[in-house]
Amino acid sequence: MNAPASNTNPGIAQPLARYAAWRRAGDFIYLSGIIAVDPAASRIVRGYADIPDEAATLIGRTGEFSSDIKEGPILAQSWYVLDRIRQTVEAAGGQMSDVFKLVQYFKNLDHFPQYSRVRKLFFPGEPPASTVVEVTGMLPTADILIEVEATVYLPQR
Repeated sequence: MNAPASNTNPGIAQPLARYAAWRRAGDFIYLSGIIAVDPAASRIVRGYADIPDEAATLIGRTGEFSSDIKEGPILAQSWYVLDRIRQTVEAAGGQMSDVFKLVQYFKNLDHFPQYSRVRKLFFPGEPPASTVVEVTGMLPTADILIEVEATVYLPQR
């Protein structure tokens, strides 16, 4: 197994404990589960205010408090997680079209439609194979609504 070339790049998903953000095994790259937490800043993504304005607008921020407070947390976390997957895959030398499998863990499966809208922005063509699971909780706090792990096929050159 080859060690990651750039597993400390600040844009990629950073582990919350002692494990690799990603590992290569032959032509496959396995990403650890990614949640909407920036450990360097000790910040959990809780809504639109925690992601770039352009992203918040793209994924559906309305400016109406009652709507944004209800959908904002899952939409912002979905964007953050998928963007970290994108940055991690790119750091490994690939692109999102190289992602062929996602495993998505939700605290509430009712959030899947909102997540799916965001996922289409990252996978506009053929989507990856997917598994969706509802779980009772995720680390580090109850504020975490989603965790996604990815498998990438990226032949070594």
